[in-house]
Amino acid sequence: MKILVINAGSSSLKYQLIDMETEGMLAKGNCERIGIEGGTFTHKTADGRKKDLQITMSDHKEAFKLVTAALTDKEVGVIKNLSEVTAIGHRVAQGGAIFSKSLFINEDVIEGIKGLIPLAPLHNGPELQGILACREVFGKDVPECVVFDTSFHSTMPPKAYMFAIPYEYYEKYKIRRYGFHGTSHRYVSNHCAHLMHQPIEDINMVTCHIGNGSSIAAIKGGNVVDTSMGLTPLDGFMMGTRSGSLDPSVVTFIMEKENLTPEQMDEILNKKSGLLGISGHSDDRDVTKAEIEGDPRAILAHEMLSYQIIKYIGSYAAAMNGLDCIVFTAGLGENQAHLRYAVCRGLKFFGVKIDPVLNDKMVSGREGKISTYDSKVAVYVIPTNEELVIARDTKEIVEKLNYASTEDKTVVDPEDI
Repeated sequence: MKILVINAGSSSLKYQLIDMETEGMLAKGNCERIGIEGGTFTHKTADGRKKDLQITMSDHKEAFKLVTAALTDKEVGVIKNLSEVTAIGHRVAQGGAIFSKSLFINEDVIEGIKGLIPLAPLHNGPELQGILACREVFGKDVPECVVFDTSFHSTMPPKAYMFAIPYEYYEKYKIRRYGFHGTSHRYVSNHCAHLMHQPIEDINMVTCHIGNGSSIAAIKGGNVVDTSMGLTPLDGFMMGTRSGSLDPSVVTFIMEKENLTPEQMDEILNKKSGLLGISGHSDDRDVTKAEIEGDPRAILAHEMLSYQIIKYIGSYAAAMNGLDCIVFTAGLGENQAHLRYAVCRGLKFFGVKIDPVLNDKMVSGREGKISTYDSKVAVYVIPTNEELVIARDTKEIVEKLNYASTEDKTVVDPEDI
């Protein structure tokens, strides 16, 4: 079984083709600047063959045609024809309170994703476009499944996901904490339990997905009990360009003083704040370089980031009444040893101790334990693999569909599986 995993954005389309027999990546690539001049297409196979194009793509359908052409290309292709693609798995950010698990895509699911666009206009809209464009290119006979970023967080209790605003807004607009990066948190938490040789049901874990967008999850016995992102990915701690949580009056104060519209304020909080707002740099590598050179704003930005992460880990340890392990993942979590060191140094009162040599070595895709033998809390670095989670869920759904259809000899409603 070969599964194509799709992650569509408003002007981008990332993909991976995965052979589920080995769970190995056959090819991956990215279409960027879809619908914008100066588009680029990159494709790379597991054995190192590459294809790079500067090409205009008017919409996601044209992008998909480039993907299928590359996958079957004589020089850089990995399959002979599209019939070798068994199924397609899509990532969708917002499943709301409607979707708590991965599903086969039918018309009801499409309508549900469409109905959730107001909760995540920058994500669900483009992702739905990707699903529909994929259906046009591959046809309806190729099963498509969807994995929701929010579904892993659906185990949160109301005391964690509700906001202290008038209850009518929850009833009318479903305003609550949903959380994001769930596919990443699910992968690293399960993989960490495997590395620890312990049932995940016995572990209190905090997983730190730290990248340009970041979130932290408290996972008790395999279930999320709290997470830092809220109604949108803006909530939580500071990120590359996002502010994270702040006093709500800061928003209204700035809007009044600067005479800003909601859209302009949203732009500031999402795209001009965080590391960029404090240091002048959104890429942490640039912040690190500036810090080494003694830039006080870069130093402050890193101090703020590590301080906020420490606070989240500490509060989640309290919420779970104990902490067994911490996992770092995503771009910064996997590669910025200095950030991991600063965070763990601030958790000494928990008995956290990391080996600085192991910590420095655990970069560039390496995984493993970085805590010392006598640390009371285990600390791991685990590269995330959201695409594999999507592929695994898609495989499971398709196999159940095929089995049910074979057994019953009738048309099967995927919702009943």
